[in-house]
Amino acid sequence: MSQPEEGERRRMRPRQAAAIALPNGFTLANLFFGIFGIVAASRGDFDAAARFIVFGGVADTLDGRIARATKSGSRFGEELDSLVDAISFGTAPALIMYFAVFQSSRWEWIFCFFFTACAVMRLARFNVEQAGRKTTHFTGLPSPAAGGILATYYWFSQTSLYTETIVADLPWHQMLRFLILGLGMLMISNVQYAKVPVVNFRSVQGIIGFLLVIGTLIGVIFLPKQFFFPAGMAYVLYGIGRTVFLGLLDRLPGRDPSGDDEDEESENAPPRRRRRRRRSNRTPSGPEAGREESSA
Repeated sequence: MSQPEEGERRRMRPRQAAAIALPNGFTLANLFFGIFGIVAASRGDFDAAARFIVFGGVADTLDGRIARATKSGSRFGEELDSLVDAISFGTAPALIMYFAVFQSSRWEWIFCFFFTACAVMRLARFNVEQAGRKTTHFTGLPSPAAGGILATYYWFSQTSLYTETIVADLPWHQMLRFLILGLGMLMISNVQYAKVPVVNFRSVQGIIGFLLVIGTLIGVIFLPKQFFFPAGMAYVLYGIGRTVFLGLLDRLPGRDPSGDDEDEESENAPPRRRRRRRRSNRTPSGPEAGREESSA
């Protein structure tokens, strides 16, 4: 029996190696598109540069889903994904903006540095606080969203929605400075941003999520240049508005609603502590004793 078992293990190893390599391959594809976006921007091809950042975002979405589907997630994959995201959604969009808008200035490159630094700090904080945990929201603006907004601004500026409306009369050169600063600060902020909406037909929330997904697919396929930048800005404003609204209602995710009442209830604290002491002095007996000790 030992020989067949050993042979079976040997046959399984290539499959396991392939399952592990597949999501990492998509992660490296994300890196490829990020570097290619920088190269395209340096050559003045900003249309292609934006396209490569979008392709990188697709690869970044697929690597995580494939890792979960094949149960091949690893610490190595998490670290690799963060390092690649720092380049594809931090450095690359900032350099695209520099080559497209700020290259003629001697000092405005500092905005690109600020955006990249915030993206790196946001990814580091995500690894510490949220990586590997099931949550319904992101703390801080996700770096792919922030980088996608910057990279697709050029796309939006070439459309009739921009050139033939009052939008073109806005002082975009000055506004882009504040946009970069704002996106950077949002990445390292505590503003709550929702993840991919739940899709089902059993609840109103699920139906709304389904409509959002369908609308996004239609916009991405048929109107990509008109869709990405306005949709990204809507996502940014939605997160800010949602956080302010839930903050006023004291219903932010992960927040202890009883935390603000500690000072008001401090007068009642001593009796509560005395009650806990009386409970703790009781010696458990019978079959419940083992359960209480194990739960402690």
